[in-house]
Amino acid sequence: MLADALLRSVSGTTALLRVTEMNADTNMSEVGLVATTFAEVMVGPAVMRKLRPTWQEGKGAQWELLVSATGVEQQVSSLDLASAQSLFSMALTVTVAGQDYLIDSIASNEAFGQVYLYRLLLREARQQAL
Repeated sequence: MLADALLRSVSGTTALLRVTEMNADTNMSEVGLVATTFAEVMVGPAVMRKLRPTWQEGKGAQWELLVSATGVEQQVSSLDLASAQSLFSMALTVTVAGQDYLIDSIASNEAFGQVYLYRLLLREARQQAL
């Protein structure tokens, strides 16, 4: 709860994870008979910050998203998933303030054996040319 209060006090926002919805008939969806549907899962409170540039050729700016573990666990239980890692692995993009990002890596911070914060390393999603 302390992490929630801290994230809210520094103008915390929410992040939307665009995830694939689980179809009941996976055999039909595997061969393309059932269209894949997407859902947006809201997690928060969250705070985003830009990391220092690494000055590597071809790499865009990297961002760090700090998300409260209680908000993530609420969504994990409502979607009936095994863990937060399974939720993050289902995520195609993360949307914060209207901008889409891709997840590069995920880490968690723990205290007394309990996760209180998830740290997502993000990069900007570039628009593909058609």
